[in-house]
Formats: sequence, C-alpha cells, structure tokens
Amino acid sequence: MIPVGVVMGSDSDFLVMEETLNILVYFDILYEVKVSSAHRTLERTLNWVRQFEDQGGKLIIAAAGLAAHLPGVIAGATILPVIGVPMRGGALEGVDALYSIVQMPPGIPVATVGIGAARNAGILAAQILAQDDQSLRQRLKNHRMKMAAEIEAKDGVIQDKLKKKL
Repeated sequence: MIPVGVVMGSDSDFLVMEETLNILVYFDILYEVKVSSAHRTLERTLNWVRQFEDQGGKLIIAAAGLAAHLPGVIAGATILPVIGVPMRGGALEGVDALYSIVQMPPGIPVATVGIGAARNAGILAAQILAQDDQSLRQRLKNHRMKMAAEIEAKDGVIQDKLKKKL
C-alpha cells in the first residue's frame, strides 16, 4: 500500500514538489506521483483519486498555481486528508493560489501550507501518518532534535565571531 499521493497540476510544479518527495524519502514514506489537472483532465484526476483511495491511500498532497482548483477538487472527491501546496507564479506570485486553496467552503477542508512550501507539506504528511506509526513518530522527533541542534550550532558560530570582535 502506498500511503501518500502527490499530484501536480503541471509538470512545471515538479521542481518545487521535489522537496516534498525528498522529505517523504527521508522519513521512509512510500508515495506515488501524478500530473493531472482539475481543468484539463478532470475525469482522469477524479478516477485517480478514487483508485488511490480504493487502494488504501492515506492522504493526498496536491500542488497547483494560479486559480489552484486541484486541491479543492480532490478534497471534494475524497474523505482522505488533502494538503494543498500553492505554487508561486502568475501576476499575483502565488497569492491567488494560496487564497484559492485556503478559502475552501465549509465541510470540504484542505490543509494548506505556504506558497511553495513543499517541504512543509511533506512534513505535515509525515505528522498525520505518524498518528498510527510509532516508528515514524520517533523519526519525526529525532528530526526536530536535529533541527534544534543545527540552530544551536549556528548560534555558537555567531557567538564565537562576536567574541572575537570584542
């Protein structure tokens, strides 16, 4: 069973969404990737969502730019959690995508990360899956400790530089 589906409205989203895939690999989470459009390939998108859910998929990460209907269309077609990633681009640099994803109608939520925040989408997916997976939960805790240690080390470097200037 593949727990995470990653869907992009365009192949041009791949460079950003590769960060999601890297996080999923880092946490040893299986995924499948699909390029499908809410507008240009609606039936294909809906069929994929139904098949993914029927196969035991656990959640979907959907990236879209401009009008960004892909995450909402997917959320309307499944009860699986959907994480939306608004993509930067167009005249509004992704703000339109952000609003389109985050402002869902009552009853059809889409968890939304920041514009282009594909890494956070992967981490949120891991956190959702960790609710039923102790091993994954521990890997997330270890990751948090690693990030904290990195910040402390960077602070140490800055503190040393400041001491040398005095």
